[in-house]
Amino acid sequence: MSELSGIDIKFLAGVGPKKASILKQELKINSYEDLLYVFPYKYIDRTRFYKISEVKATMPYVQIVGRITALDEFGEKRSKRLVAYFTDGDDELELVWFKGINFVKPSLKPDTDYVVFGKPSMFNRKINIVHPELEEETKRKKRLEFNLQAFYLTSEKMKSSFLNSKAISKLQENVFMSLNGKIPETLPKYILEKLQLINLHDALVNIHFPKDTDILKKAQYRLKFEELFYVQLNILRMKQKRKIQYKGHVFSRIGEYFNGFYHNELPFQLTNAQKKVIREIRNDLGSGRQMNRLLQGDVGSGKTLVGLMCMLIALDNNAQACLMAPTEILATQHLETIQEFMQNMNVRIELLTGSTKKRDRDRIHSDLESGDLQIIIGTHALIEDKVKFKNLGLVIIDEQHRFGVAQRAKLWKKNQLPPHVLVMTATPIPRTLAMTLYGDLEVSVIDELPPGRKPIHTVHYYDNKRLAIYDFMHKQIKLGRQIYMVYPMISESEKMDYKNLEEGFENVNNYFDRFGIRISMVHGKMKADEKDMQMQNFASGKTQILVATTVIEVGVNVPNASVMVIESTERFGLSQLHQLRGRVGRGAEQSYCILMSSHKISNESRKRIETMVRTNDGFEIAEEDLKLRGPGDIEGTQQSGLSYDLKIANLGKDGELLQFARNIAAKILEQDELLSSEKNFILAKQLKRIQKAKINWSVIS
Repeated sequence: MSELSGIDIKFLAGVGPKKASILKQELKINSYEDLLYVFPYKYIDRTRFYKISEVKATMPYVQIVGRITALDEFGEKRSKRLVAYFTDGDDELELVWFKGINFVKPSLKPDTDYVVFGKPSMFNRKINIVHPELEEETKRKKRLEFNLQAFYLTSEKMKSSFLNSKAISKLQENVFMSLNGKIPETLPKYILEKLQLINLHDALVNIHFPKDTDILKKAQYRLKFEELFYVQLNILRMKQKRKIQYKGHVFSRIGEYFNGFYHNELPFQLTNAQKKVIREIRNDLGSGRQMNRLLQGDVGSGKTLVGLMCMLIALDNNAQACLMAPTEILATQHLETIQEFMQNMNVRIELLTGSTKKRDRDRIHSDLESGDLQIIIGTHALIEDKVKFKNLGLVIIDEQHRFGVAQRAKLWKKNQLPPHVLVMTATPIPRTLAMTLYGDLEVSVIDELPPGRKPIHTVHYYDNKRLAIYDFMHKQIKLGRQIYMVYPMISESEKMDYKNLEEGFENVNNYFDRFGIRISMVHGKMKADEKDMQMQNFASGKTQILVATTVIEVGVNVPNASVMVIESTERFGLSQLHQLRGRVGRGAEQSYCILMSSHKISNESRKRIETMVRTNDGFEIAEEDLKLRGPGDIEGTQQSGLSYDLKIANLGKDGELLQFARNIAAKILEQDELLSSEKNFILAKQLKRIQKAKINWSVIS
């Protein structure tokens, strides 16, 4: 396909420089190849023709053959409309245009058979079709024969330049005619034969111009398989390459730091899941290869403790360790947690953030460079050029999807011998997504909560139960508990009828003020100092209710908070709801999550709420979220470092095909590690193209 990627789209019949510019801006179409890989989002059956007498305004699309008998224009300037009276010989309907009248009117011919295609509607008790597709019957018969019409996503800017769905379809037709069947194959013959896949030319023709649903399914399967196969082949090849190329620190000693902490300071028994993960990490650290591992664990599963014990292994081997978090609140929380664990041990730990005073910053820089400072915890301040280490052996990145890949690369490069990398996330990632985004990392999962933790009890109530909820909150506060209330917006939106923070704060204040209950408010538009003060008031127990937006989604640890009330639950995604729920349930008391919504919610919102009420399992929730929303909505995909832009496959629906494609790719690499055999020449060539188009960040994480 590399030949087609070199032919500029402006040279295609029907394009030219102006339209080429719009295609590049709106759909990233630069070449013939780019156009061929813009796939339809739906298909309409074009085999059925209707009589006008059968047409009803409720029908989605209809197709009619007939003639235009007369034209009329009504209104002036912007309110102008063109009406064509169209008959099939027995009955009549109206075809209406509000835009492009000067272009449409001269093209309409009397005494000519047309095929009209469009969505019927009713106006003045008459059936009409607004902005129909119109094609001369004789021209239609000369076109590529197809029974299912493809529809393409287009923007307003494209439509105003006459690049609607039909125009894109016409351009696809022009590409095939100009190439005359010369589309180079991109999979080896033995794979096509073994898996009974149709060839690339036939797959592309039938994805754009399918004759029937059977051939369409074959085309879709072939293209989905190829897309997922090359994603996995690329990931597995890079993983293989990294293991060979990138040597790591050999942490062979498990000494007094690790053993002293494990035997004397560990405040509670590790779960079996934590022990398993630490064993996996220890094996990596002693292997001589650079570790590149993803640690997944649900909220409260004890990832920070696992991270600390790994840092102690680095210290036992005379290396330094750092932990980078996305916000000052989260970095400070990590510092406090680790300092509490380490209070009886002689280990230097410091915090470096954007707020660190210059005098302290200079001291930290100096002590890191000399090696006197063993563990540094911080934000993106850690990646500044001034920050130098004596011997950085382990990098831990928390909530890594909140950092850009280039930022992480800077930290990774701060040592001559690459440090081991442990990426931690509290957002459980569905297996299909993890295999695509993090397929080059080893994956460890903590799938067990520490003993004594009670599952959070989740319930759903409609807005009309608000007073009963307030009464429940009051009883919990009287028991000495604290409460979060989360709202989707700061102030009211005219377009969205969702509870907003300012109105909510006022209502909550009005209700609880009589009981002497104090309330904090936090949102993203506050100044950092003010936000921190309000957070501290809540964390220290000075206020009993924290009214907030989702700024509290990550990085607040108040064990005494036992109730989470989420307003306008229908406004939030599943992963976000699960993150918010994870702010409670951190103490020994029973915790509650109350989901509030209006009665008018969509089926998808209802499914999300039902999932939250049914389960506390973050992995089950993540899988459900992927099915409901698709991967495009999952936060951080574009920051992952392997942000594959899937054009036809869907990670929510094609999980089995992804696993199948990965297995095929793994077997091929097992037999031909370097893809140097003649039969794999095409695979090696395609991988080179893919890798040229992407920066290889996989070695970083």
